Amino acid sequence: MSAGAAKTGPASSSATGGFTSKSAPWLFLAPFLVCFALFTVYPLVQSVVLSMQTTFGPGATKFVGLSNYRGLMHDPLFWIALKNTAVYTLGSLFIQLPIALGLALVLETPGLKGRSWIRLLLFSPSMVGVVFASMMFALIFEKQTGLANQGLRAMLAPLGIEWNLDFGWLQQHVMSALIVASLWMFVGFNMTFFSAALQNVRKDLLEAAVVDGAGPIRRFFTVTVPAIRPVAGFVVLMSVIGSFQLFELPFIMFNNTSGPDNRAMTIVLYLFQNGFETGDLGYASAIGWALAIILLACAGIQRLTARGEEAGAA
Repeated sequence: MSAGAAKTGPASSSATGGFTSKSAPWLFLAPFLVCFALFTVYPLVQSVVLSMQTTFGPGATKFVGLSNYRGLMHDPLFWIALKNTAVYTLGSLFIQLPIALGLALVLETPGLKGRSWIRLLLFSPSMVGVVFASMMFALIFEKQTGLANQGLRAMLAPLGIEWNLDFGWLQQHVMSALIVASLWMFVGFNMTFFSAALQNVRKDLLEAAVVDGAGPIRRFFTVTVPAIRPVAGFVVLMSVIGSFQLFELPFIMFNNTSGPDNRAMTIVLYLFQNGFETGDLGYASAIGWALAIILLACAGIQRLTARGEEAGAA
């Protein structure tokens, strides 16, 4: 009897210990999994369902299938919003990022005095709230009293050129005003990424290039660019995602409207108008998923490009 107990005792203990060791990780993960299911998975599933419905106020919905998505393809305002957002994104990529990289290169110049203060000065606008910056640039681009027109008039007066104070930045050059405002806010932020990447460029490779007779431009493209390419790819992707999510800047600068002739209309602003002004949350959800698909496509293209460059380098 005691022998039998001696045989069954260890087996029972082993089974209990095995159950505990397998369940322990899930017990630790349970709070995260519950929160992730409640606040991420469930809202995503519900948004997909909602995008296939038409809403007529609280509690009044009608299932329409893929009609919302088909409607987007024939919605002129959606295409206007997509075009405006694409123009703003191109401005961020081809104006803001090159300036940020140029500033980072200047700050990494050996012997530069006041480097830390200059870096702080350039980075500080990114710490200002978007709402405050939007209101500030709305005043800067005002007619007559705006700093832009007043400053241009003061600078051009010694040259004998009279600048028209009625020049309408917010009426005639909507995207230019938005790009300039975002340039002031985010160029210093992107500059910090490039500065960090430039500090990791191998000095021995640069010295070897100098010995081989390579000039500054050749050293930049043959040594610096390959070294900072991973960081540059990350910055480009984040800039694209941030540009397609543009909302507060045009919304505040143009007084809660989409600007003259919808020239400040962006995808997220159009989503807001449909969801919270018109009240059709189903159509707004469809716009949101269309935006998600666009961003996923951009991320996929960036990833494929990075893999191709890695394969070529190998």
